[in-house]
Amino acid sequence: MNVQLLLAVAIISSAILGASCISRLNAQQQVPSVSAPSSNPTSLLPVIPAGKESDIKFYSAAGAVLKGQQAFEQMADANLILWLAGNQFFAMDDISGTFQKNNSGTSVGLITLPPGLLLQAIKEGGWVFAGKEYRGRPDIYASVNIGHLKELEKLGMMDQYMIYMHNELQIMVAKGNPKRIRGIDDLVRQDVRTSMPNPVNEGIMQFYIRKVLERHGLWQQISNGKECVSCQTTNNNWFTVVHHRETPARIESNQSDAGVVWKTEVLAALRTGAPIEAVELPPEDSLREQVSYVIGALKSSSHAGAATSFLEFLRSPTGQDAYAKYGFVKATNEQLTMKPIE
Repeated sequence: MNVQLLLAVAIISSAILGASCISRLNAQQQVPSVSAPSSNPTSLLPVIPAGKESDIKFYSAAGAVLKGQQAFEQMADANLILWLAGNQFFAMDDISGTFQKNNSGTSVGLITLPPGLLLQAIKEGGWVFAGKEYRGRPDIYASVNIGHLKELEKLGMMDQYMIYMHNELQIMVAKGNPKRIRGIDDLVRQDVRTSMPNPVNEGIMQFYIRKVLERHGLWQQISNGKECVSCQTTNNNWFTVVHHRETPARIESNQSDAGVVWKTEVLAALRTGAPIEAVELPPEDSLREQVSYVIGALKSSSHAGAATSFLEFLRSPTGQDAYAKYGFVKATNEQLTMKPIE
């Protein structure tokens, strides 16, 4: 009887260990490029929000730029696939073009969406866009917080990273600042309507703005206990899907009076002629000493050479200058050195 019990325990333990190993192997499975679409999605792949076609791009080696559905259809043939924190969207035509000039013959697939949503797609192995499944993972992933990369490290999907630039928080308001907003505490005034990044998958809220609001004792007044996407949390606050596109639009259409964004997003909106301006924040609220963009290559990448070339480009003066002209702060040489994710 004791022998039978020991055998049963051994079999169960072996099965559990085997399942664990299979799960880890599945996470590392090589699916770096986007495959042909399926028109009958049945999985739990994350859905790319409607109206975000401009966040999906394909840069051909010949110089053509495709967006949305057309970009997804070509992405399987890309020589390099980048999934980057969405607040870089306004710089990426320039960044990709500069990289391609130094790496002729390289086509680039790009998705710029909230890093938490990108992370979910990496874990699940693809997207649903316009009702179709697109299976695959990127060669390069970038976020605004090392925590996302640590999740990939635990899954055996990434093991090295570097910091490649910095940013800071500002309050975006209508031109002329008609509500006379001066700082974070003004965001909960009864006469101020806010447009804020959602706390579910927008890294700027998850890792930075929420911390500032909590320190000011304002988080509950903004969120009203809700953690949701595209939702009204109070009479005055709206949580966005993709804040860097929605907040300027909501302010311009007089749906909102203010929203916390990245400094670079204010500059991007001003370049388009948007009737907005910025309220600068003190260091303890702007977090300018803390905000770091992190990046690394997936271990499953089938375009390892191109991925390495892109990381080398980011480390170069050319790459750093390309981002700096859009308001990003350059990383130091030490930060631009690849390090183990720990």
